[in-house]
Amino acid sequence: NADNKVAIAKAGAISPLVELLTTGTAVAKEKTAVALSNLAVQNADNKVAIAKAGAIPPLVDLLTSGTDVAKENAAGALWNLAFNSDNRVAIAKAGAIPPLVELLTCGTAGAKEQAAGALWNLARNSDNQVAIAKAGAIPPLVDLLTSGTAIGR
Repeated sequence: NADNKVAIAKAGAISPLVELLTTGTAVAKEKTAVALSNLAVQNADNKVAIAKAGAIPPLVDLLTSGTDVAKENAAGALWNLAFNSDNRVAIAKAGAIPPLVELLTCGTAGAKEQAAGALWNLARNSDNQVAIAKAGAIPPLVDLLTSGTAIGR
């Protein structure tokens, strides 16, 4: 609910959630990535606030160090955050492109879908387009056209 997203952010929940990305248990990190993703969906202010609170680096870390669920959820959160043009730059600078490309081949079906979405949004920046291609994303993205989930295709 859009009003709840605003209320949650105004209540100061974003910073403690971002902290949980690094200090929480494995399950807490999984759930926190989803919570941040949900707060970012269709809420431009929350996308900015989440990035300003420092969520991008720990989300990128989860792409390689988290559980399979955390990897999928972190990719989804980055997908949503990357609707913002400044976040696209910050996500790429934080090193997200190589692990997102890795998820395209080694992730769960859901992680592949989320990673493809994140790369799609990141590719709305011309510098990121070059970096995505150099990271080897094109062959696994083409593979997803026939083997991915309906959304991943």
